[in-house]
Amino acid sequence: MAKTNTVPARVKSSEGGVLNVFSHGVLVIWAIMVIMPLLWSVMTSFKSDKAIFTSPWSLPDSLHFDNWSRAWSQAHMSDYFLNTVLVVGGSLVGTLLFGSMAAYVLARFDFPGNRFIYFLFIGGMSFPIMLALVPLFYVLNNIALLNTLHGLILVYIAYSLPFTVFFLTAFFRTLPSSVAEAAMIDGASHTRTFFQVMLPMARPGLISVGIFNFLGQWNQYMLPTVLNTDPDKKVLSQGLVELAVSQGYKGDWSGLFAGLVMAMLPVLAAYIIFQRQVVAGLTAGAVK
Repeated sequence: MAKTNTVPARVKSSEGGVLNVFSHGVLVIWAIMVIMPLLWSVMTSFKSDKAIFTSPWSLPDSLHFDNWSRAWSQAHMSDYFLNTVLVVGGSLVGTLLFGSMAAYVLARFDFPGNRFIYFLFIGGMSFPIMLALVPLFYVLNNIALLNTLHGLILVYIAYSLPFTVFFLTAFFRTLPSSVAEAAMIDGASHTRTFFQVMLPMARPGLISVGIFNFLGQWNQYMLPTVLNTDPDKKVLSQGLVELAVSQGYKGDWSGLFAGLVMAMLPVLAAYIIFQRQVVAGLTAGAVK
């Protein structure tokens, strides 16, 4: 009877165990590096200015909610927050609508110039935004959209479309063609097939790319700084910079950290709520 050699299996098991421990160790270190600054910022936002400098790593002796109210009202974070919600909300809807329509056509229809248009969108991802700031400034100025929220919404849509089309084109290609063909046989038009059949099927991809666009647009600073200089229409990223500069001279560091956490919470909440959909959208089509 032939003897079974178990040495290779043991060696592979040992190597796999070492690799597993190493990978988990790296993930734990990375998680600590990400979570610790977040928790420290939240903790500091409830401290007094004296406690921030005398005991920066200790828990607050009492919760100073006046830091949040002061940042919300006196530092005008409420106005910045409202402007950001309007701009990001409008641009996110426009980006997902136009991006999904363009991606569906590029993924499902063969026509002359299909690949050329697709690669134009791909090229937009590699175009440095720094080179477009001056032309964008003069274009918006000439069409009377400079220092307006709707002008900033249009710029955000144009800025986010290349990645959205790139992401959703690959996603629409993974969807079954038989469903769209069945809808067309039943008499549905191309518009009805897209909005009532294909778009609901692409929900995981829409949520995934929507989260990525939300993160980028919510934290955008360069575009509004150049194209939106009206003090009454500034967004949250501009308001945080102004708050940091002004509070640096006043010494109101607790109010600064409260404003920072205010800007950070919506992004964190959005990812926590939609994390399952984001993973589903990223892995869709990987296994058939």
